[in-house]
Amino acid sequence: MTAPEGWHRLHPLSPAVRAGRLTIAFLIIFVPTFAGGGSGGWDAAGHLVVLLVLAALGFVAWLVTRWRIEGAHLRIETGLLRRSSRRFPLSQVQAIDTVRPGLARILGLTELRLRMGGTGGAASLAYLPHRQALVLRARLLALATGAQEDAPEPLERVLVTVPVRRVLGSLALSGPALLLVVYVVATVVGLAHGGSAAHAVAGSAVPVLLGDAVALWRRFNRAYNATIAAAPEGLRVRSGLVETTAETIPEGRVQAVQLVEPVLWRPFGWCRLEVDVAGRVHDRSDERHDERQLRPVLPVGTRAEAAALIELLVPAAPQPRRKPPPRARWKSPLRYRRLAFGYDERCAVATTGRLARIEAWVPLTKVQSLRRVQGPVQRRLRVATLHLDTAGKRVGAAFRDVDDDESLRDLDRLIELARAARRA
Repeated sequence: MTAPEGWHRLHPLSPAVRAGRLTIAFLIIFVPTFAGGGSGGWDAAGHLVVLLVLAALGFVAWLVTRWRIEGAHLRIETGLLRRSSRRFPLSQVQAIDTVRPGLARILGLTELRLRMGGTGGAASLAYLPHRQALVLRARLLALATGAQEDAPEPLERVLVTVPVRRVLGSLALSGPALLLVVYVVATVVGLAHGGSAAHAVAGSAVPVLLGDAVALWRRFNRAYNATIAAAPEGLRVRSGLVETTAETIPEGRVQAVQLVEPVLWRPFGWCRLEVDVAGRVHDRSDERHDERQLRPVLPVGTRAEAAALIELLVPAAPQPRRKPPPRARWKSPLRYRRLAFGYDERCAVATTGRLARIEAWVPLTKVQSLRRVQGPVQRRLRVATLHLDTAGKRVGAAFRDVDDDESLRDLDRLIELARAARRA
């Protein structure tokens, strides 16, 4: 079935992929019921009715959803009783991703996600045939950057490929893995000593163990075979074992960059590089939408690899050379030695962290607001904190515990630099 007037529909199997685990669960329950026969015939008929109803609802959802490109906009219409028609300006595209869950890969389908800036929200086309999704992504990127609509996808230059052994090592030295080991040891010791209390503790630990195992699996799947490449339209990031993702971050759309060095990774010289962009896909069926809000461009890499990527994301980034006054040690005794900040005409940088070292860069063109905050302890110590807020969600530079008088001068200077950067 085709859509009229140049409209396009999603793939007819999209409802099955959206159902995901629910479809597999129905098959696991439904097939043995039919195979058993006998007195289970009515149960099988009931399951069949439920399955047919869900299939009908999925078909209706597919039938009332359509999309097309209108000039420099992507238009998506959906809804049966309450019709929704949304236009997404391609000039506000922050990133374009292709996502392929396990079932979608089996069926040869791909989800296309557009992360929008401003009030554009986010757009998702789930699901399209894989080849069509790649062609459409290249076309949308060309429209977003002002290139020719039918221009071929430019070649890329691979910058970093993360080895699987490094991914496994980083997971073994992560918080969820250590917590998992502690729970396993406590459960084994408790069961070895016996007693009803030990069995109760072991039973309560099972949900925690399962949750930790799932978290570790998601991190491994997200970091497996991670490849970062440079292309004319921006930075491309590919990764995944079962569910694969291919993300494209157009140049100049990065709101902030964050470098994290966990304490257990530092002996190996490992770090994690994350990027914050304005906009994310808020899909209720996506259980990990909060995790994907902050994008791990480099899930685990060396400091040299991170520095090369930072140079692409934030060219000529300044160094955090200024330190808070010594009296600020009374307020932040654990992280005082890590506190530092700096800025120039284009970018601001700040470091913090108690155990892990966290360094964040914010381009001044992306600063949405500047705040000077001074708590009661800071007032007594004559220090203040300057916050640089962006349209991103989780990363922003904060100049912590700056001298009181210097904070006022820095605030005025940053306001002037941010205005000049936006005009430029």
